Amino acid sequence: MEQSKNYQKLIEALKNTSKSLSLNIKSQLNKDILAICNYLNNPNFRIAVFGPFNHGKSTLLNAMLGSKTLPIDLIPTTGAAITVKYGSDIRTRIILADGSEIYRSGTDILKQFAILDNDRRMRGDVASVEVFYPHSFLETGIEFLDLPGTNDREAQDNLVREQLLSADLVVQLLDARKLMTLGERENLRDWLLDRGIKTVIFVANFLNLLEPEEQKEVQNRLRFVAESFRAELPPGFSNLYRVDALPALRARLKGDVSAANTSGLVEFETALQNIAGILKQNNQVVSKPRVQAVAFKLQLELKEKINPIQHQVQKINEKSNAANEIKRKAEGLIKQGFTASTTKLREWLALSKLREKYQGDGAIALAQDNFSSWERETLKKDLQELQQAVTKWLYQADDFFQNERPNDLLIPFPKHPQVTLPDKNGNSGDLNETGSLAVGGGIGWLLGGPVGAAVLGSISYLVNKNIQQQDEKSSNESYHQQVAKLCLDAVDGYLSEFSRQGLLILAECDRSSERVIKFVESKESSDIILLREELRCWQVCLSELNQALVNCLGIDIHSDFHVETVAGQKTSNYQSVYRSQGVGIREDVGTRKVESKKVEELKPENKIPKQQQTSNYSTSNFSNSNATSTKSSYQKYHPKQHLPELDGKFRNWEIDEEIAQMKANMGSSGNRTQQQQSNQVKNQSKTQIEKDKIACGYVVLGLKDGATMDEVKQAYKKLVKKWHPDLFVGKAQQLQEAQEKMRQINEAYALLGELNK
Repeated sequence: MEQSKNYQKLIEALKNTSKSLSLNIKSQLNKDILAICNYLNNPNFRIAVFGPFNHGKSTLLNAMLGSKTLPIDLIPTTGAAITVKYGSDIRTRIILADGSEIYRSGTDILKQFAILDNDRRMRGDVASVEVFYPHSFLETGIEFLDLPGTNDREAQDNLVREQLLSADLVVQLLDARKLMTLGERENLRDWLLDRGIKTVIFVANFLNLLEPEEQKEVQNRLRFVAESFRAELPPGFSNLYRVDALPALRARLKGDVSAANTSGLVEFETALQNIAGILKQNNQVVSKPRVQAVAFKLQLELKEKINPIQHQVQKINEKSNAANEIKRKAEGLIKQGFTASTTKLREWLALSKLREKYQGDGAIALAQDNFSSWERETLKKDLQELQQAVTKWLYQADDFFQNERPNDLLIPFPKHPQVTLPDKNGNSGDLNETGSLAVGGGIGWLLGGPVGAAVLGSISYLVNKNIQQQDEKSSNESYHQQVAKLCLDAVDGYLSEFSRQGLLILAECDRSSERVIKFVESKESSDIILLREELRCWQVCLSELNQALVNCLGIDIHSDFHVETVAGQKTSNYQSVYRSQGVGIREDVGTRKVESKKVEELKPENKIPKQQQTSNYSTSNFSNSNATSTKSSYQKYHPKQHLPELDGKFRNWEIDEEIAQMKANMGSSGNRTQQQQSNQVKNQSKTQIEKDKIACGYVVLGLKDGATMDEVKQAYKKLVKKWHPDLFVGKAQQLQEAQEKMRQINEAYALLGELNK
């Protein structure tokens, strides 16, 4: 009962697969599937008699039945596949192509429906022919199948070919007078062996018509035929017998037991009954090879569907993952650059810094009535550079991620400071030269360096002049000092307001930047989703077929037909490894592969939406600044031909980062010897295990210990080009080796990349 359920699941899987593949109903594969399903549905053990026309197939069956049940003549007669089953009386059932049935007692109706016409053609309106006969052998659950002769008409050959799959045991009748013709050898190979039909018995007929010497020669040739074909029969049974069919039939009709023995019929019948009895107990020996042969063709058809789509989805994944990797790395770099720029601007906006750098010059400009020019040419210019450094990262983030348009970073300047001069107390002649008031007022005293020295000289001159004109020196501050202090205080208030507003605006910019500098994976297009669903459906179909084959017959599924992932889900949280080739796949490179090269031409490219360059930001304080496009020897992981726009932009960021690092290391020598010494110092701090891993990494990449990062990158590129698994598709053993190689190469590259940071 359990076996029957499993068979039903297998039948369902075979039919569903055929339906999914939309096989042509007239195709040989579709016919083979129907034949196999009918075979699995048949609870009886079927023995088919097979051979060219006029070889005596019907005569042999009649001899075993002991009557002229089946039509026989000197010309090809059998025009349909006639199934002989057990029945309490002799009767015939004809099922026509339109579904109608005809029942008759006896077998005379076979002459109307089951023989060839005058043109030796089969009737096209007959679907099946069954004869029911009371025979003890048939009563044990055995069926005989009388097939039309082969090598006569193509239609008959096709019918025979289909029916052979439904037979548990095939009796191939040979003509001893023309033993094993070319056509018979071809049929043995193409119709039986290649289709998993291996339970075959050879029976030589017409040996009685040969002279004794000829019989000996033919028997030797027969033994050679039998030995060269390894039939899967129970141990101890031969796959070759001699039966003189017509003498055997005559002996049975007369009841002559001795003549029946002499004809070889009794020996053959005895062996046939024993073989059938054993095979019935272990029917998987019979069914497994032929089911496996048909299933293999279905598996190939499914892989022909899966491979192109799988390759296409994989390419989409690789391109998407490569783009995502770039964006994730860009996100880190942009955040790093933005943080550095905002930190620098925040420090510049600190009131103490502003006072130190600008208060003195601003007070002088104010005293000279030149504050607007000083603000524009000095303070605003410095702010503009710092603002551009900050907003550059925001615009670049928008260009990469397009999450939210960044707000313009605008830090306004306060109203110009105003100074109300104190009463001069009648000293109207103190200073008449333009600008001398500010200098003589002591503002220069607050400055350092050469400018401060010059201002101090002016103050001494003005102080001496004032003393000569005054009768008595006031103990309070001089008028000039009072004016200078007023100017300084006014500029201090201006800078305080400027610092307060600037820090508030910068803090808001910091908060809003989190929405701008943020990588969010884009949703897949409907076309890609449909593609993944199509792949999933084919993979499910293959998986269900494989499971039915395993559960029902214990068939081992070849590795080429293993379903790696049913869903084919998009992967997004893993690191790209084939960097120098511009593609990204999982670190566990052995999990993926496409077996067929011809799928290369079937995939539409996954278009990554082109980023629109944002350049329409306008502000009175700054303009957008592009990243440095300096040429560098830094080797990119993602070539332009794969992701041209993203790669070009990301190249600039990495160059910027490298240049910044180079500037930070300006004081140190960059020669190769010092790099090697630096690596050696790092290695000394590692544990012994880490040292061993590092040494192994250099060996994998074919480098000497302490090689520079440039050397590591160049070695990595060469090895990827040599061992990229895509170069070995369709070559299972080499592909597996390439996958393992790439795993080692990527691990070594990642390890040495960390070491050289």
